[in-house]
Amino acid sequence: MTIDLLPHLKQMLSAPGLSGYEDPVREIVRDAWELLSDEISVSRTGSLHALKRGDGPDPCPRVMLSAHMDAIGLMVTGIADGFLRFTQIGGIDPRILPGQMVTVHGRRDLPGMVVMPPAHLLPPEAGSGVAALPYLLIETGLRANEVDKVVRVGDVVSFAQEPVDLAGGALAGHTLDNRVSVAAVTHCLDILSRRKHAWDVWAVASSQEEVGLTGAFTSPVEIRPDFAIAIDVTFARSIGSSDWRSFPLGSGVTLAWGPNIHPALYDEIAATANELDIPFTREPAPGMTGTDAYAIQVVQSGIPCLLIGIPLRYMHTPVETVSLKDVRRAGRLMAEFISALPLDFMQTLEWK
Repeated sequence: MTIDLLPHLKQMLSAPGLSGYEDPVREIVRDAWELLSDEISVSRTGSLHALKRGDGPDPCPRVMLSAHMDAIGLMVTGIADGFLRFTQIGGIDPRILPGQMVTVHGRRDLPGMVVMPPAHLLPPEAGSGVAALPYLLIETGLRANEVDKVVRVGDVVSFAQEPVDLAGGALAGHTLDNRVSVAAVTHCLDILSRRKHAWDVWAVASSQEEVGLTGAFTSPVEIRPDFAIAIDVTFARSIGSSDWRSFPLGSGVTLAWGPNIHPALYDEIAATANELDIPFTREPAPGMTGTDAYAIQVVQSGIPCLLIGIPLRYMHTPVETVSLKDVRRAGRLMAEFISALPLDFMQTLEWK
């Protein structure tokens, strides 16, 4: 069965699923991956695991594809006169918050909006510019006594912006970091459902990446892959960001190069991309990448890793923007690479 990529991605983008509270998005991914895999399970830390068995003799070598499904968001820290005070889950720039529509996940879901009090009501130390997080509030429209019946301290809050189709095959919305990469893994599994491949393929929608790479540290202990491919977003080029740390939007994926990356694996997947005319850019990663690749690499005695990046603009905002072509390219590159892996691939891999 073929998965229609854009509706699948939009469904994920319209679901909550903050770090540590991934259940809503995990069920959407499960519905898709159950159609494309042989076994599916949930780890003790909330990551989704799907196994697509290879055609080789048992025990087949294993490759793990890891894309985190959790999202940044907010958490209620206090209720004052019917307004909600909050803190962040994951990294959020307070400049983008005032005026944002949100959903408060209390005893029932409540629509709300982030508001900033007038400057004359703020203390002098708050200044007259962008208000810091402690001075922002969420308005739900309910009276104070009604809010207390629905919302509790500790309830999570997600962005409510629906995804928007832009010109040129681009898509904007919240939580594209990193559900576009989950969609790329879905696209890979979809292609592999019509291909022979000798290796077992383990797809992982990992949990809690935004708050500490939790799923990426724990899933490989259970799966024990021979090598892994992490998929995440990277910074797309825009005005004022034209150096080596950003990459063209819609012109291909990136392949990270640095200490977290096994150099021989990099050479092999780069050769596959060149052979198939799948455009990519080498992405310098001189330190810890901050992605699932780092966590997977250092588990147990070490796991060789690759990292594929999907260029994205306006990271950690409700209007993150990607090119759908790059999402499909990431999925196809993984599928082509995996379907060509010989059983003795790891024995012939040379660290040059």
